[in-house]
Amino acid sequence: METSPTSTGTTTATRTSVWPIGCTIAVLVLTVLAGLGAWALAELEKGLDGYGQLEQSGASGSVADPLGPGMTARYEDGLEITVGAPRREPDGTYRFTVTYDNGTDEDLHLGDETPQGSVSAYGPAPLVVRPGKSLDAYVTGFDLTWLNEEASARALMPPLAADDKRTVPVHISATRPGIPVTVEVAVPDAGYRETAYFQLTAG
Repeated sequence: METSPTSTGTTTATRTSVWPIGCTIAVLVLTVLAGLGAWALAELEKGLDGYGQLEQSGASGSVADPLGPGMTARYEDGLEITVGAPRREPDGTYRFTVTYDNGTDEDLHLGDETPQGSVSAYGPAPLVVRPGKSLDAYVTGFDLTWLNEEASARALMPPLAADDKRTVPVHISATRPGIPVTVEVAVPDAGYRETAYFQLTAG
């Protein structure tokens, strides 16, 4: 009885060529799983924070490390707030804007239920524009007046839809050029949201 000879050389070559492909696939699967695990961990951490944490590179936006003019406060849930640099008007007053970009998946209420509760020149309120540096409890020797306080408040009050933007105009006068101005933005939230601080200069 005759038997066919088996080609051990071909079998060995096939096994040798399959081994690197299997290793490559295993490495790719492990890399994808590690990436998914890191993403899930980051999402869990954000969920525990309530998504209201500032997520910054550079200045943190806290009271001790405020953002500068033109910078943006970024929150974990997708909300972004930008405060522009003050622009001097011919009459010596200053104008700047506070822009809200709602990158969250829900409507946001930026202000209070009343204009009086939405803005303040001292605090607390959803939008505070006050003289002095962010860490100053009070200042002497200079002051500012918020000239369009009611218009700013009314711009804050309507809900801001998801994926929409709103720019709130601010018009102030200062007792002298060069004074520091602090802008505090505290968007109301049912859970928790950090207040973002901005440090500007009038002049």
